[in-house]
Amino acid sequence: MSSDQKPDVPGDDTDRPHRLVAAAVLTGLEGLVLLVGGVWMAVYALVGDPDNERQALTGGITLAVLALLPLLAARGLLARRGWSRGPAIITQIMALPVAYNLLQAESASIPAGIALGVAAVTALVLLINPATTRALGIRGPGNAEK
Repeated sequence: MSSDQKPDVPGDDTDRPHRLVAAAVLTGLEGLVLLVGGVWMAVYALVGDPDNERQALTGGITLAVLALLPLLAARGLLARRGWSRGPAIITQIMALPVAYNLLQAESASIPAGIALGVAAVTALVLLINPATTRALGIRGPGNAEK
């Protein structure tokens, strides 16, 4: 089975495990937050008074482009595409150091760090769950089709 095909799982597309939907929602929310943050930074760079306009604009564009990875992964998870689990897991792994850095800042960003850390760990657990793996048509070692 190629990674572009849907797995042969009984039921239609609405027959998704709740764990898969929850992982897709968390991944999509992370992508949406990145996109909103990137757009906000870019707009602030253009109409606000940043210390370094070019750096603020570059940071905003970078965040907006980085948002594509979790957004595409979330869409793939909802469509039950096997390829989408990898980018979703990468997104969660990349979120953990960001959450840690937010927790180290002695400011209002601590709650954001807690929320991001909880979301990333929860999504990771959901993504490696056997029900999610089966729903995506991913076979483990020794379970190849014969």
